[in-house]
Amino acid sequence: MAGTQLQQIDMNLFLVMDAIYRQRNLTRAAEQLHITQPAVSNALARLRRTLDDQLFIRTPTGMSPTPLTESIMPRVQQALALLDGSLSTQTSFAPATATKTLRLSMNDMAETLLLPRLLEELEQRAPGISVESYYVPRDQLVRELAANTLDFGLDVPLATATQLHQQRLLNDRYLCMLRADHPLAGEERLSLDQYLSLGHVHVSSRRTGPGIVDIALNKQGRRRSIRLRVQHYRVAPLVVMRTDLALTVPASLAGQYPARLFELPFQIPQMDWHLLWHRNQDGDPANQWVRELLLELFVR
Repeated sequence: MAGTQLQQIDMNLFLVMDAIYRQRNLTRAAEQLHITQPAVSNALARLRRTLDDQLFIRTPTGMSPTPLTESIMPRVQQALALLDGSLSTQTSFAPATATKTLRLSMNDMAETLLLPRLLEELEQRAPGISVESYYVPRDQLVRELAANTLDFGLDVPLATATQLHQQRLLNDRYLCMLRADHPLAGEERLSLDQYLSLGHVHVSSRRTGPGIVDIALNKQGRRRSIRLRVQHYRVAPLVVMRTDLALTVPASLAGQYPARLFELPFQIPQMDWHLLWHRNQDGDPANQWVRELLLELFVR
């Protein structure tokens, strides 16, 4: 590829390359681009000759990108997003008549806090805007935002993500949740020994590894007994309501349940929720309107 000149390459081929990279399948890439599958195959063959690389290898799980493809795709996607943004630049945004799909990355707890209020506001202010919510892993978040396949992320601050703008939405402390008729529910406060005597629900998207609570306890040479490890905060309080287990939960979510809540008998860092968007979208009127709405919803 070293001797390849940009003027030698049909720029439409990069649209095909991007579609194959996203779909990992030639037929689905063709459907995304609204062209035939043979046209996608022909475009891929031209790119392979031009760049002197296979670019994608057929495997049992789909078209797998080569190291060269992985290395250049972030820049290709960023360039395509910049071009798309420059062609669709608006001087204003009219939410009442806009038709748009808003794509958000967040976990289940953020969905619980945000989506009911967001959809209520959109119905009133921008009924033509639909919403897609799914979780994009942090190591892929910058790439998705740069490629304009994602509008916003709601996550912890990403200190090394220099391509992103970040705005704090919420600073959340943790509480200990017990069911309302738990044997310890009548206590004025929980001591550390009482907290550690309980069985605990631990919420994590990972299969193994400690959480923020366990790290804080380990620093004191203490350890809690985890009886249940689950992926989502949405189900954890339902377990607590039917058992003697305890859940250490962000205060913004804890208040939604008829439970007994205690301040923690030890210090742990609070949870920072940030709104993340790519700097390429900073001046886009639609992006500006949506992020102002999201900030407004969290200030309430």
